[in-house]
Amino acid sequence: MKNCLEVNIRRKIFPGADVAAVEGLMLSALPGEFVAIVGPSGAGKSTLLNLVAGLDREMDGDIQVDGQPLHADGLMRVRLGFVFQEPRLMPWLTVIDNLMLVLENSTDSVERVRHLLREVGLSDIEQSFPNQLSGGMQRRVSLVRAFVMRPELLLMDEPFLSLDAPTAARLRLLLLTLWGELHPTVLFVTHQLREALALADRVLFLSSSPGRVVLEVPVQLPRPRELGDASIGELHDRLLVQYPELLSGLVEEEKQQSASEIPDSDNRLPSSR
Repeated sequence: MKNCLEVNIRRKIFPGADVAAVEGLMLSALPGEFVAIVGPSGAGKSTLLNLVAGLDREMDGDIQVDGQPLHADGLMRVRLGFVFQEPRLMPWLTVIDNLMLVLENSTDSVERVRHLLREVGLSDIEQSFPNQLSGGMQRRVSLVRAFVMRPELLLMDEPFLSLDAPTAARLRLLLLTLWGELHPTVLFVTHQLREALALADRVLFLSSSPGRVVLEVPVQLPRPRELGDASIGELHDRLLVQYPELLSGLVEEEKQQSASEIPDSDNRLPSSR
């Protein structure tokens, strides 16, 4: 992807709705940039990703890469990976067959899949079915599926939602490791401000519906970062003081999500690198 991703959604309204879901939303992302998108429930975050992915084409707006439409004649101009809130693995297929769905069936493709499974500590479960895996292991498989095709643009819709804190932390580390190897442009949707600050080069804040970008914060803290770092906490608290009305609802949702995190048995996660 030579130039930046440019998104200009003038208006997106769902059939039968009284108000637009997204209106006047503009954003850009440089090649290889990690951009986090936060905002209250109903702000249009998932709608935005679906529009960028081309899963929804009904809008008034433009989405371009290198000055050309991202979607043209039913085709994507760049290789796209999408990690959803749920792993969305085909339950009747084994892990390796799920991963081969996005690749051509060749010896090189199989070897690429097996290499990434080794990288994420799952080389021994390639013949397992999704219902035989823990939630955290399924999330790792979904990450491999997104990266195995070497995406130039990666969309992530709250991929670590409802995981327990240790599992989510290890998956964030895994994500950054894979991103560091391939450097796709990332649009990462999350409800957690701390998660956004820990992962992203830049954080975009959406307004309540209809969603639009109302604040942009570059994150200039050195990497690697973790949610519990003092520097993350200081930036988090400083933003709350500077923009109390904008972030109050977001922080309340962050607390509710943390309180609802469920344990996830996933003892074979890779160690930190």
